[in-house]
Amino acid sequence: MSIRQITTNPPEIEVETIVVGVYTEGGFSHPAALVDRATGGLISGLMETGEITGRKNETTSLLRPAGVRADHVLVVGLGDREQVDRGVAHRAAGTAAKRLASRRRDSVAFCLSNEWSAELTEAAVAGAVVGFYGQDLYKSEKRVQPPDDMAWYGNADGVVTGQTLGESINFTRRLINSGPHELYPESFANHVTQVARMCGMECTVWNHARIKTENCGALLAVAQGSEHEPRLVEMRYRGADENAPTLALVGKGITFDSGGLSLKSSEGMKTMKSDMAGAATVAGAMRAIAQMRLPVNVLGVMALAENMTGPAAYKLGDVITARNETTIEVLNTDAEGRLVLADALDIARTSGVHSIIDVATLTGACVVALGTDVTGVMTNNQAWCDELLKAAHQCGEPIWQLPMFEAYGEAIKSEVADIRNVGKGRWGGAITAAKFLERFVGNLPWAHLDIAGPAFRDSAKPWCDAGASGEMVRTLVEVAARWADREEEVVFE
Repeated sequence: MSIRQITTNPPEIEVETIVVGVYTEGGFSHPAALVDRATGGLISGLMETGEITGRKNETTSLLRPAGVRADHVLVVGLGDREQVDRGVAHRAAGTAAKRLASRRRDSVAFCLSNEWSAELTEAAVAGAVVGFYGQDLYKSEKRVQPPDDMAWYGNADGVVTGQTLGESINFTRRLINSGPHELYPESFANHVTQVARMCGMECTVWNHARIKTENCGALLAVAQGSEHEPRLVEMRYRGADENAPTLALVGKGITFDSGGLSLKSSEGMKTMKSDMAGAATVAGAMRAIAQMRLPVNVLGVMALAENMTGPAAYKLGDVITARNETTIEVLNTDAEGRLVLADALDIARTSGVHSIIDVATLTGACVVALGTDVTGVMTNNQAWCDELLKAAHQCGEPIWQLPMFEAYGEAIKSEVADIRNVGKGRWGGAITAAKFLERFVGNLPWAHLDIAGPAFRDSAKPWCDAGASGEMVRTLVEVAARWADREEEVVFE
């Protein structure tokens, strides 16, 4: 789907549908005011009667209104004018797009505002691209259909990068929504390799032999019950001087999680194709960073495996040795994500990076604590975490920090090995998992994103289809953009 920028006044745009935005308390965006004037006050009249309120993500269809050339005008609510941020813009455009995606349309023009900043426009364009894309990958007749032509009215700044960002989010969603019959460690690595080649990035894929040579015992243990061999992917984007500090993004890539011998129920296993969402999020962010040509160096590391119950499957009571020589007592084979991340984090740590963010659908405990819409973040470095929190808030992606008190580390101490792969008891499970990961990052500034809640949705949002959400791709790209602007001498304490 191509997006073209147009400057024609909205009433004169010759498309099937135009989308305009209105604010609460009778506030019009400039394009909406032009359409209202051309239609003899149709929108303002509906606002006076309360049929249109301007509340966020409210949509109202006006069919064949006199005075405009479009057959259809869709009015979308933007909320309070003073409260419009990137999150609001992203969701408003996504809501309009998802509403329009119910059938094929020849052409759609988004005329939300010509006064928005490049950042707001970028977020809105990305939202529209996401809204026009669904999880119906395998349906013979698509339920979510993008238009043949999409136009964007007003300031062109942010349109190109917004399309790149939206398409990168959809790349992440496509990976997550893919069935495990076609997405397994080797095929995931192939997809990422193709994207790296397209974007001019370096990409190295470690096969089973290389993983074994590198002593990645934790990753190998998780993978040994599957017929599909593990892979570890390194994507490297060099957008800055070779001596500039490097940001590392690390993703958990369990392409299917049966729970291993600690077998999940059928209900608990239904969405486990999405247990590679962390790796997919890293891949999507790397795609966007490279295509936007951000002046920053970034290393993406993705640990890929299936957690299955084959005859060689690892067992409760096994003691495995991770790449950094930490010994781990296995007391639950369904706590496998932290094991593959252990080796991936150590690889990032020893690759000369400055700071690390890992992303993982790691714990149900995080969903219990924060619900299905909020990402949990844990850290060993508050200054680094603050940078991440600022980026997420700027993008409008809900996030909340959980504590990492030393006492939580007591729960993962083992009597027979250095640590155990689950805490003692059920309490604080998201945090004890993070304390486990902390053992593999050394002294580097590190933040852990637990996206178990928002990564995959059972039901649709107004702005996005059910299934994979692509949550946190925008935040990671924003972190990279901020990283590029940071002072070289900054020290995280």
